[in-house]
Amino acid sequence: MSEAPGGRPPAETFYEPLGGGRFASTPATAGPWSPDLQHGGPVSGLMGRAFERHEPVPGTRVARVTVEILNPVPVATLEVAVRVVRPGRRIAYLEGELSHEGRTVVRASAWRIMGAPSHLEPVVHAPPPPPVPELTPPFEEWHGLHVHGYLAAMEWRPVAGSFGEPGPGTTWARSRIPLVAGEPDTPLVRALTLADSASGVGSQLDLGKWLIINTDLTVALHRDPVGEWLCLDASLDASPDGSALCGATMADSSGEFGRVLQTLLVDERPFA
Repeated sequence: MSEAPGGRPPAETFYEPLGGGRFASTPATAGPWSPDLQHGGPVSGLMGRAFERHEPVPGTRVARVTVEILNPVPVATLEVAVRVVRPGRRIAYLEGELSHEGRTVVRASAWRIMGAPSHLEPVVHAPPPPPVPELTPPFEEWHGLHVHGYLAAMEWRPVAGSFGEPGPGTTWARSRIPLVAGEPDTPLVRALTLADSASGVGSQLDLGKWLIINTDLTVALHRDPVGEWLCLDASLDASPDGSALCGATMADSSGEFGRVLQTLLVDERPFA
């Protein structure tokens, strides 16, 4: 486990397995708004892990995951349940829930699709991503935000923009710790653990003034990512009397592999 800027990650893993679909959340799952509430990245990764493991079909892959955040997810013991709604050899639809003490806090869905023939000629329109910067800069402290959970558990190498400054952003990132203790992260888990950071990377709003909370996350991948380092290129649109929408592309060293979409609540922070 590598050293985090300003210290070590707050835990050795995001979740400790308890058996029977139950997991103990560690302090590394905490998001920027409170040390007691989780960031959506680990939550999404946990749902993706459950979809991959539920009644797997050889030759298929999870191509799209949507996570609906019904309630704030506490840094506490969670239970994951998944079922197949539409079974199929080539296409299957799955649904899942994440609950705490009997209360559902997250609902999610996934499409599991058979892999395309290996002789298919690839079609990708996005330009190649920028190279990974050689150095990891010190993480910026945000007034009033909790940066010693998920944000410290990830290693960030910004290319354009900054967490501390409004504007679209591009960053390479990787997790310093595994999602679940004792097992390596799959490509899908790595992508989902990062994807929910899109609204932070790409926000054109001052996070010190505005509360920005996504109600959902959709990640669609036309192929599985390769390698630990993933690139997130994100931007946000917001309208008065409306809401905000964040879109992002995800890439690895070989190029773009997927897209991210988030719907967001925007409100003034009461202590701004």
